[in-house]
Amino acid sequence: MPLGDGRLSHDLDPSDRSPQDACGVFGVWVPPSEASRAEVSKLTYYGLYALQHRGQESAGIAVSDGARIVVFKDMGLVAQVFDESVLNTLRGHLAVGHCRYSTTGSPTWENAQPTFRSTDAGGLALTHNGNLINTPELAARLDPGVLTATSDTEVLAALLATHGGGPMEAAREILPVTRGAYSLVFMDEGTLYAVRDPEGIRPLVLGSFEDVGWVVASETAALDIVGARFVREIEPGELIAIDADGVRSERFAEPRPKGCLFEYVYLARPDTTIAGRSVQATRVEVGRRLAREHPVEADLVIPTPESGTPAAIGYAEASGIPYGQGLVKNSYVGRTFIQPSQTIRQLGIRLKLNPLREAIEGRRLIVVDDSIVRGNTQRAIVRMLRDAGAAEVHVRISSPPVKWPCFYGIDFATRAELIAGNLSVEEIRDSLGADSLGYISLDELIAASQIPKDRLCRACFDGVYPIPVDEDSRGKHLLEPSTT
Repeated sequence: MPLGDGRLSHDLDPSDRSPQDACGVFGVWVPPSEASRAEVSKLTYYGLYALQHRGQESAGIAVSDGARIVVFKDMGLVAQVFDESVLNTLRGHLAVGHCRYSTTGSPTWENAQPTFRSTDAGGLALTHNGNLINTPELAARLDPGVLTATSDTEVLAALLATHGGGPMEAAREILPVTRGAYSLVFMDEGTLYAVRDPEGIRPLVLGSFEDVGWVVASETAALDIVGARFVREIEPGELIAIDADGVRSERFAEPRPKGCLFEYVYLARPDTTIAGRSVQATRVEVGRRLAREHPVEADLVIPTPESGTPAAIGYAEASGIPYGQGLVKNSYVGRTFIQPSQTIRQLGIRLKLNPLREAIEGRRLIVVDDSIVRGNTQRAIVRMLRDAGAAEVHVRISSPPVKWPCFYGIDFATRAELIAGNLSVEEIRDSLGADSLGYISLDELIAASQIPKDRLCRACFDGVYPIPVDEDSRGKHLLEPSTT
């Protein structure tokens, strides 16, 4: 049996990996006089804890006391990387934090963030949510031997640090030639900076502590967790700096909003708000629209926990079919260093989900989930429900078929691995063994988001990429030496 690789995963079956979320970024600034009371390292810890769903490979925090920056990062979940003793050594009035899934660069300690760089004036610690699509072009601007890691974030940090001017001056020159998705939170010894790319593909929000301190985070839920008040979203193409003089804002590019539609489907927490719209409310509305688009006679609507829960609630409301629990989730399975044997893996999804036989037996079921990537998990669920005595199993998906990969910060499978990239809906239904299969249409999903279609990135659904991606700039390992 192969040994475990020591990496954390919340997927039971590595061959059916779900979409790996965009990373989570967090930053906080308080006046130096408030540093001992505010404990910015612990605020950042709790902010990252709230964003843990966005990245589970590594976590890190950088803190400045006004004179020097200290960085602590490691592989693993936030609660595994940090404990009380570590956080107590990270003292200061300014911090940035990051939880990561790798999209460019392998999941290694060197690629964990924050990325730290020495500058002529001191230091720079940078965190990044998204994925750059002209990384080789940017890397070519650097002298040989400058890079010490293989992520696009390392390239960007090196460019900013070696510019020669201050962070604002460097950002004004480097950001206009940086292409792709990038919500950045970075810092020098005294100032917190935040940047959102001109398309605004990944979310980034600004919050405040009763106008005494400031917070920047990937999602509004992180502001809630640390007790900050939501102020506004960082605008596409905006660069802000936060220090003792308050918040200063400037544009480095004209905004071309293309927010990620998949944030509403899967990535964001349900208690987050995007563009003034609750993610939970959007997902419930998607379920209502899904019920109207794909009705079926049934006895019970059940979700695939927890990803399908809001849409299942909406489906039940609109259809009049009772909502119930048919699958029980074990929240503690999956995040393990142990590689399952083939025998254990054959137990399949039962390690993570187990059916409530008394709720299922003899009943016609509608099973609601948020997306299908390769289909192995849904296939196992359909089989499990039939084994538990379900009379019929109708699968409903609260997103359109995912047919194209993402190059803007979600580590999707390649097109060849995506089941909808190769099969029709009827062929997928047959592959899953379901009695029927219905996906919400793209138009209905967009309508539920209440965002105009031309202000959304829908590339994983319709193949229309708002920023063209060159073949040479694709791939997770493009900065790493070839093993062939």
